[in-house]
Formats: sequence, structure tokens, C-alpha cells
Amino acid sequence: MDVNQPKQEHLLALKVMRLTKPTLFTNIPVTCEERDLPGNLFNQLMKDDPSTVKGAETLMLGEMLTLPQNFGNIFLGETFSSYISVHNDSNQVVKDILVKADLQTSSQRLNLSASSAAVAELKPDCCIDDVIHHEVKEIGTHILVCAVSYTTQTGEKMYFRKFFKFQVLKPLDVKTKFYNAESDLSSVVIFIYFFINMYAFLIA
Repeated sequence: MDVNQPKQEHLLALKVMRLTKPTLFTNIPVTCEERDLPGNLFNQLMKDDPSTVKGAETLMLGEMLTLPQNFGNIFLGETFSSYISVHNDSNQVVKDILVKADLQTSSQRLNLSASSAAVAELKPDCCIDDVIHHEVKEIGTHILVCAVSYTTQTGEKMYFRKFFKFQVLKPLDVKTKFYNAESDLSSVVIFIYFFINMYAFLIA
């Protein structure tokens, strides 16, 4: 058996994206004075930019919304939402497609799939979309496991899965510190006694 044989190409492609609130687009304005070499070129480019605020092009905050470019932080008590898409990248019809999404925590494994029924067939350039939601109730490492199984036109059963790891953080961190009242009181008494003796020595 050849252990170095290449991995088999799958007909389906799996994409997972975390759903979060969009934010306003931010840009970095580049300006110059009219007597400089570029002249009014930079200012005109900012005015023509559709993402800037008309009349306030030098502000970093724009009018357009943008999706987050990274996974971001998830805190305890938040609702984790994710968009799962399975796309048929091949030129043949795929049958019996089953998409399963599980969330693995340190203590349990949760099934987040909206449906457990398999899709009869998926034509080329078509996709299966699903949105999952889960309120996180544990801190620490979480792993989203997405598994896809399907059958090719020749009757071959295929299976693959992907793992997406993220951390759930504490929104608040309360720390307590205890003091010994007796030792603090004795230190204050010693300080006052020393101060009184020093004052009596100076005025004597």
C-alpha cells in the first residue's frame, strides 16, 4: 500500500462563516495641501470614493457597512451564530447529501444541525445553506465539527469533515483580596506613635 498517495478530491466544498453584526467601514484619509506635488488629487479621490461621508471625507468612519474580517471574541452568555454552506463544485449531480454540525465542549457534544434528513440530490453550481445558533454556557475551548457525506453518480459514498476551534471568554472577571485588619491597625498605631515622638523631639 502506498502511504504517499494523494488525497482524493471531493465534489463538494464546505464553507463556514461566523455571523456577527456588521460594522461601519473605516478608511485612512490621505490629504495634502494644494501647493504640494499631488495638488488636489488626493482630496478629489476621497470625494469620489463611495465609502466616504459626503462633506466629511477626512473622517475615518464611512457610510458603508462591512463584515468582520476575523472570527472575533465570543463571551459567555452570547449566542454563537454560524452560516454553513455546501456547494457542488463539480459538473455532476451528487446524491444523498447529509450535513451535520456538532459543537464539542469540554463536557459535552451538542448537535446543532437544523435537520437530520439527507438532501436527495444537489445539481452542479447549487448549494445547501444552513444557519445554526447556540447560546454558549461554558468557558474555554469549543470546537465546531462540520461533517458532510454524499454519494457520487457512480454510487461511491464519500465523507469529509472540518474542525473550527474557538475560545469562549468570561465577560467579567471579579477578583477579591483580603486584608488583616489587626496588622493594618497596628501599623497605623506604630506610625502615629513614631510621628508624635518625632514632633516632640523637634519642638523640644
